[in-house]
Amino acid sequence: MDQNHEHYHRPEPKEKWWKTPNGIVIIFFFLALGYFLITEHGAHMLPYLPWIILLICPFMHFFMHGSHGEHGGHQDHNHSNTDKDE
Repeated sequence: MDQNHEHYHRPEPKEKWWKTPNGIVIIFFFLALGYFLITEHGAHMLPYLPWIILLICPFMHFFMHGSHGEHGGHQDHNHSNTDKDE
């Protein structure tokens, strides 16, 4: 009987959301929305620009930190096995 279960504990590689077909459509939708907001309503949005930037920050933080927890190679390499017979 095979007791090696390493293949069960390996995380499956996940495709980034923005590389999926739905993600591409969403990105283009928001780009078009942003273009029309700026060209048609730029004069109305200009006074609120600092608040808009502050509202974008949480979204950027959420999406930019999506890959945390996948740092498998951060073991402490400073403590190598250097036993000396003195």
